[in-house]
Amino acid sequence: MLKLLGRIGAIVGGIALLVSMVGAIWLDSLFEEPGVKHVTSLTQELGAKRVMAIFAHPDDEQLVAGLLVAAKAEGADLGMITATRGEAGTQMPKIVHQQHLGIIRMAEALKNSYALGIDAHEVWPMPDGALERDVPFLSLAAEITKAFHRFEPDLVVTFWPESGATGHRDHMRIGLAAQHAVRQFEGIHVYQGPSNIAYTLMPRGVMQRLGGERGDFVAENQPDPTHSMPSNADAKLRGWDIHESQRDYVEETYLVPANVLYSFFDKEFYFVEEVR
Repeated sequence: MLKLLGRIGAIVGGIALLVSMVGAIWLDSLFEEPGVKHVTSLTQELGAKRVMAIFAHPDDEQLVAGLLVAAKAEGADLGMITATRGEAGTQMPKIVHQQHLGIIRMAEALKNSYALGIDAHEVWPMPDGALERDVPFLSLAAEITKAFHRFEPDLVVTFWPESGATGHRDHMRIGLAAQHAVRQFEGIHVYQGPSNIAYTLMPRGVMQRLGGERGDFVAENQPDPTHSMPSNADAKLRGWDIHESQRDYVEETYLVPANVLYSFFDKEFYFVEEVR
């Protein structure tokens, strides 16, 4: 009887292991984009030497940490704009009185950008959660254009305007303004403006299967990615530690620890638009 029970236990354990392996393979497949061109570094692929990331909130840069770290290792100059201080965000965990959150998140953004190797970082005092409502579109695009003249990037990295990676209205607005600024840029002297825009995208499989209504919106409103490159889990995990007020965001949102998520979400996806 004991031998029989032992055999049954071994069979059950084997089945459980098999189910676990199949589940892991299925989950891993949700974070892939078939047919995309995989490169070791997007900036190297595009020959970019001056890169500017343009985002709405502190911690948005987490989506492109792999690109930024790789670009810095290649010797590129890096700039970043964070349009708001994130004062309307939800603390995860709560570490400060809400009225002081914008100050804390600005400091977190500056500290993380330093860790990523950003050479010039501007955090603007635009209203968190109200870019579309309270900031005239052409004024926002004009501020971005002025930043181009200051930094002279040849590659701009931002959100796809119709999905914003997460469906956040601020993300979509800043992406649209950056796109407009790049497309309408009129060069002066030697600098003729950015040559390419790289829009950060989410893997559609996981958004459709596990992202709910918002995930469906994102998947349906973003283009097919043109490129993928390795993520940088170490930089992203470090970034969540630096963004202390948002440290538990991944686990609260995706119901798994950040290190588990990044073991599957190990690539960054981009749609690259050549401008000039």
